[in-house]
Amino acid sequence: MKGTLVLTWILIIYLSQIAVQSHYYSEILPYDPEPVKLTNLHFYLHETLNGQNPTAVNIAQANITNISSVPFATLAAVDDILKIGPEDNSEVIGNAQGLGLLLAGNTTTGVMYSDFGFTTGKFNGSSISIFSRNTRIEQGREVAVVGGRGKFRMAKGFALLTTYFLNATAVIIEFNVTVIHY
Repeated sequence: MKGTLVLTWILIIYLSQIAVQSHYYSEILPYDPEPVKLTNLHFYLHETLNGQNPTAVNIAQANITNISSVPFATLAAVDDILKIGPEDNSEVIGNAQGLGLLLAGNTTTGVMYSDFGFTTGKFNGSSISIFSRNTRIEQGREVAVVGGRGKFRMAKGFALLTTYFLNATAVIIEFNVTVIHY
């Protein structure tokens, strides 16, 4: 018992010396923010719904969807192609990967989360993230840019979407994006 008490006191004295001899280092640096940049992007999203290589696939559905003609609560995974123009042979500049959720009791309202990654040009390796409600039948709808990486670090802004082409197998959407970033 006495040996344990002596060992405890030695340990307490030793630990108190470590705390006294250690030094915390910090340095206050002046805040020098980078200038804010405003970038306008224009591109087309090409989505294939059916066929050999679909770019949007349903991955989950609510039980009610099976008995209803309306795809309420349907979750889709997307890996859409971004191109400079609406033509099928336009230059590919990246892809949009993410999720889309059909919400209301119809197919017109959804929530989208997509990361728009650019693979060519001066924004190669950069991306913007969009997370917003998307009312698909409105011709001039707006979604929110909530973040980014690479040259779009700490991005915020908005995108104006216009449906350029829509049928049962394909969708082409025009994007006019305004991004504020550092």
